[in-house]
Amino acid sequence: QVQLVESGGGLVQAGGSLRLSCTASGLTFSSYSMGWFRQGPGKEREFVASITWSAGRTYYADSVKGRFTISRENAKNTAYLQMNSLKPEDTAVYYCAAGSVDVRPSLYRYWGQGTQATVSS
Repeated sequence: QVQLVESGGGLVQAGGSLRLSCTASGLTFSSYSMGWFRQGPGKEREFVASITWSAGRTYYADSVKGRFTISRENAKNTAYLQMNSLKPEDTAVYYCAAGSVDVRPSLYRYWGQGTQATVSS
């Protein structure tokens, strides 16, 4: 059974940082590209960042470029999202997903349950 478990969310002031982790089990993690999405209150789920299976390429939404960094450690079956210079509009539930680098959620095969990140002004 495949599981993706996110952690690292919390409450932080604007300008602060959070590091999200996504630990996978039940799949060959090193064979899967990974993505991070988020869903704010009353909003649709949106693409944040993605990384290829080898970590050779990364992709970012324009809204987070230069502030967020996606990475992975295949030996630990874990993907990360380092979020710096956080803004109140970054407040959302953050999800990790496996299977693609595309911006469309429908192209990802597996999803985590999400972790809440709240940025206060």
